[in-house]
Amino acid sequence: METQLILMAAPLNVNQSNDNTSSDTTGGFDRFRFHVSILRGIEAAGFKNPRPIQADTIPAALEGRDVLGLAQTGTGKTAAFALPLLDRFQRKRGRGPRALVLAPTRELATQIDAEIRLLARFTKLQVVSIYGGVPVGRQRQALRRDPEIVVGCPGRILDLIGQRALRLDNIETLVLDEADHMFDMGFLPDLKRILSQLPAKRQNLLFSATMPREIRGLADDVLRDPKVVELTRTGPAETIEHVLVPVAEDRKRDLLEYLLEEDDCQSAIVFTRTKHRARRLAEQLDRAGFRAIALQGNMSQAQRDRAMGGFRKRQFDVLVATDIAARGIDVQGVSHVINYDVPNTPEAYTHRIGRTGRAELEGRAITFGTREDGVWLRDTERKLGEPITRRQVEGFEGEKIETGRGGNNRNRSGGRGGARAGGGRSSGNRSGGNRPAANRSGGNAGSKPRSKSGSDEGSNRPRRSRPRRSGGSSSGGSRGASPSGRGR
Repeated sequence: METQLILMAAPLNVNQSNDNTSSDTTGGFDRFRFHVSILRGIEAAGFKNPRPIQADTIPAALEGRDVLGLAQTGTGKTAAFALPLLDRFQRKRGRGPRALVLAPTRELATQIDAEIRLLARFTKLQVVSIYGGVPVGRQRQALRRDPEIVVGCPGRILDLIGQRALRLDNIETLVLDEADHMFDMGFLPDLKRILSQLPAKRQNLLFSATMPREIRGLADDVLRDPKVVELTRTGPAETIEHVLVPVAEDRKRDLLEYLLEEDDCQSAIVFTRTKHRARRLAEQLDRAGFRAIALQGNMSQAQRDRAMGGFRKRQFDVLVATDIAARGIDVQGVSHVINYDVPNTPEAYTHRIGRTGRAELEGRAITFGTREDGVWLRDTERKLGEPITRRQVEGFEGEKIETGRGGNNRNRSGGRGGARAGGGRSSGNRSGGNRPAANRSGGNAGSKPRSKSGSDEGSNRPRRSRPRRSGGSSSGGSRGASPSGRGR
């Protein structure tokens, strides 16, 4: 049995003369000559034209080559490996599981599972997701049906292998998604144990946003003559306007609430450094009248599902999350990412702000920087190859960040009309009981000042009531997710 590993790559034996093969045209997904049932799924999903990572990796995967795909989050990597797998399995049946897709978090595994099901809706192919935090009984029962594709996290995969509920003898393709984050979370030993259980001959597809030394070593060990597709940039995607706002530590929450009140902030993901901080900040925002909820590692799977489901359906406007909990987040129409605390590494900066500006929509990312963050800022700007634009918010000035490198602490202007964190409304002030008021001036004529008042915890403030948005997209005009803009 030959096994394929997609790092990202997958071998496919495609009969190009099959009557169920689409015409060979140069437009859209027809160029790949997928099985008609797969093309129906693509159309139903609203996909019109292949994204760059798909256009560059799908042909190699269809040929059966190993693939190494380096691309930022939100660029369509899931469909890039899912479509070749579905096409091959639809053409030639076999006993499953035939493909193993490994993901670092439960949320990402769930999203991959959902997207594969969407694309496979006009086939009888089965996909099962496996992860911890939920009872194992249903997962064992689902595996007895020999699904073609298993998507899961390394820990639960190893548990089920040890219980003899999951056999990997028939695996043809191995897919590693977010490989760099698997290493960050300490999964490398688990990955090596899983690799030892797989057939020696297989296709390997590996996707990663960054390529640290350890992942490069894993790729060299696993991949055989891979097709390397490198679309990743050192910096954020061009659809993301990202700025840094200097602010004192004890003024962060004032600034956060101020920015969340802006009209163009339709939905936001706020990143904190610790689980406790995420939970506490979400509670504080909720008391202040914002529809906010936390997503952090100590939550049960049911609580995590409620948080993510509510955020996707716009029952919550603000998701306060930690890096690990949020790595699998793929929500269309997120207008803002706010780094309440700076991330631990420069690489994590790109991952965080990649939660906005997805599927070629525009987004804004704002990082709160204190005087303690100079080393992080220096290292991140060095990694990006350019300074991060500084913005001042009137009423929050005074914090100076020393990076140890001349010229990086000056204020910069530019971008698409500002990041709403440094100008753009004619005036505005807010008060929060005993908190100092924050005033700000800018350039948009016709804007009306607003004010907030209440106790320090916001208990006397009126509940914030934005209109509920239907259809899973924000009401932010061009930011709204269209059917063709779904994550792929």
